[in-house]
Amino acid sequence: MVLRRLLVTSGLTFRILESPRPAGSTAPTVVLVHGIGMSHRYLSRLHAVLADTTRVVSVDLPGFGGLPKPRFDVSIPQMAAGLAQVVASLDDDRVVLVGHSMGVQWAVETALRHPEYVRTVVTIGPVADDAHRTLRAQAQALALDTFGETPAINAVVFTDYLRCGVRWYLRQVRHMLAYPLEERVAALTVPVLVVRGSDDPIAGRAWCRRLRDAAAVSRLVEIPGHHHVAQQSAPRAVASAILAHTTGAWPTAVPAAPIRRGRARSAS
Repeated sequence: MVLRRLLVTSGLTFRILESPRPAGSTAPTVVLVHGIGMSHRYLSRLHAVLADTTRVVSVDLPGFGGLPKPRFDVSIPQMAAGLAQVVASLDDDRVVLVGHSMGVQWAVETALRHPEYVRTVVTIGPVADDAHRTLRAQAQALALDTFGETPAINAVVFTDYLRCGVRWYLRQVRHMLAYPLEERVAALTVPVLVVRGSDDPIAGRAWCRRLRDAAAVSRLVEIPGHHHVAQQSAPRAVASAILAHTTGAWPTAVPAAPIRRGRARSAS
């Protein structure tokens, strides 16, 4: 059962899709945030797998997934402020906040501004590294990725892009390309789990290692043989990585003293 509701704050409309916690579950609530142009639809398989174990919430952001497009430009801090209100409405102590692609930026910014709501940030296919901070570079990497994704995934991606529209996409992409993700990750006071498909041409291995190493408490998991939309092509592997690394096996806050950072790991 998936419960749906809308939350409107500061002129921004969010859609919340929630699967209640199964009886007896003690795993943390997981909140899923899509990337630019997208919606909860390409998070649906990950949502369904996680829902067998814990409470899961997928969020559609303003202007995406058929939601009303704001009449004003929305910066990453503004979107994060609205997302924080969504998380606060869940009435949970602290959630695992999962972002994919540009959704990583919104999730990271939310955790930076409201760490009291977040116990861990999970970044899947984070963007954008130095080699992809132009619209042309992003378009080329995205085109390359389509050859590795399944037809079903590509169909969801393309139809969601159409629903988003060129104007709103271009408004948001300039924020995405300008966001200093490495610096913001380094400032986080909660642990970071970096997840990527091993064949992802958008979020490369070197870049993801840089993000892992920038964070004070961090781990990196690669999903062998998968691409940028690993959460939809390998939902069980991604869900296993999230649950294995966010259920108390590592610190829930950054200690005052420096710590040894985690090494890269693989999940299958």
